[in-house]
Amino acid sequence: MTGMWDWHDAQGLSRVINVSGTMTGLGASVTAAPVQQAVAAAMGRFVKMHELQASASEVIARLTGAEAGFMTASASAGVSLSLAGCMTGLNPGAAEALPRDPGQTPNVVVQMGHLCGYGAPISQAVELTGGAVRSIGQSTLCTDYALEAALDETVAAALYVVSHHVVHYGQIPLRRFAEICHARGVPVVVDAASEYDLRGFLAAGADIVIYSGHKFLGGPTSGIVAGRRDLVRAGYLQNIGIGRGMKIGKESIAGAIAALEAWETRDHDGIRARERAALDLWTGALAGIDGVAARIVPDPTGNPLDRLEVHVDAARLGAGAGSVAGLLASRDPAIIVRDHEVELGYFQLDPCNLLPGQAEIVAEALVTALSDKAGLAQAAPVDARNGGVAGYLNWGAV
Repeated sequence: MTGMWDWHDAQGLSRVINVSGTMTGLGASVTAAPVQQAVAAAMGRFVKMHELQASASEVIARLTGAEAGFMTASASAGVSLSLAGCMTGLNPGAAEALPRDPGQTPNVVVQMGHLCGYGAPISQAVELTGGAVRSIGQSTLCTDYALEAALDETVAAALYVVSHHVVHYGQIPLRRFAEICHARGVPVVVDAASEYDLRGFLAAGADIVIYSGHKFLGGPTSGIVAGRRDLVRAGYLQNIGIGRGMKIGKESIAGAIAALEAWETRDHDGIRARERAALDLWTGALAGIDGVAARIVPDPTGNPLDRLEVHVDAARLGAGAGSVAGLLASRDPAIIVRDHEVELGYFQLDPCNLLPGQAEIVAEALVTALSDKAGLAQAAPVDARNGGVAGYLNWGAV
């Protein structure tokens, strides 16, 4: 553990242990040495960017089964560029006209239960193109006929979101969603930013799928667009228009390529075993603490990842889940839990971003915090419901 905090201390930054997940607000993920080396190597050289993107396309196609692919600034950018490409095709004039003039097909169909927020509204990723969201169904129920009725001649694409943030029941399954859209000649764009499965969404009928390069893949900040060659090319064209502000640098492309190649050889079983060991350690540490119950739960979208869900009985403990999360976050090092559902009386511990020695620090901190009645009473509860906006509002105020 020697040197774990040297970088933070040198930069004057808070020491952080991330048991929240691949969250943008925490820097998403930690990159492995080959990724760091690829980034550093690219930084000191010039390159023809179209050639580098062509190299990325080959790697993306190999790992996903897509016809082609490209990289951009983030998954959110990838959503916007992909939808814009569905509107303009390979027409440079139409691409330059966005978002002022989205043309004759400005509408993007989305199930209401998929209109989530991920730090920003998914609807805004659509609207940045100049297009409009055509919401179908209700938040907890979307029918085949609602989708069929929405697919008229003004629709450029249909957007399907795979995320822990969306409603997980009453939605049209992707395979059926794609069948209905394709019967009307409408392409399907899948936002799968945080998903492990690099092949299943295209195999299920998606025309375009978008991943984050900097989440489970462990690359630098980037978005990966994969799919039909004509739509990929049209999305890439948007770099002469709205994509200019979403551009990705040579170093991030090189690092994301290295992360994709590392994914092919990663010891997934070994990583899963280490994650399970951390969950077992934390479960044991919490056993017998009055007012606390812990259980291991699977990832809601089917990723090969489990988390520890810690339920807090506020009446017995003397503080709610939000206060426990707040007290842990106030420690040094700050332990940031997965707190977006604390209003339901629990938080989760995600082991996927632990560095060596950190699981033990978390176990000790959990016992200490849950035994600190005075600290719990004074802790500022986390306010997950407001989406972390306070951090933006307070930044730069002093």
